[in-house]
Amino acid sequence: MTNQTFQVQGMSCGHCVGAVTQAVKTLDPAAQVQVDLASGQVLVQSQQDHAAIAKAIEEEGYKVTG
Repeated sequence: MTNQTFQVQGMSCGHCVGAVTQAVKTLDPAAQVQVDLASGQVLVQSQQDHAAIAKAIEEEGYKVTG
C-alpha cells in the first residue's frame, strides 16, 4: 500500500466526507481514507494508483487539484 495525498475542492460537510470515502473504498475496500474538510486534503493509503483514485473522487462531483 502507498500513501497518497489529494487536494479536493468542493467538500463542505459530513456528507461530502462520506461520499469521498465511499468513492475510494468502492475502488479499494481495504483503503484507509482520512478527510480534512478545513484544508481540503484527502489522505489515502491504497494499492490503487493516484489517477484511478482521483477519477473516482471526481465522479462524485468534486475537483481534485493535486
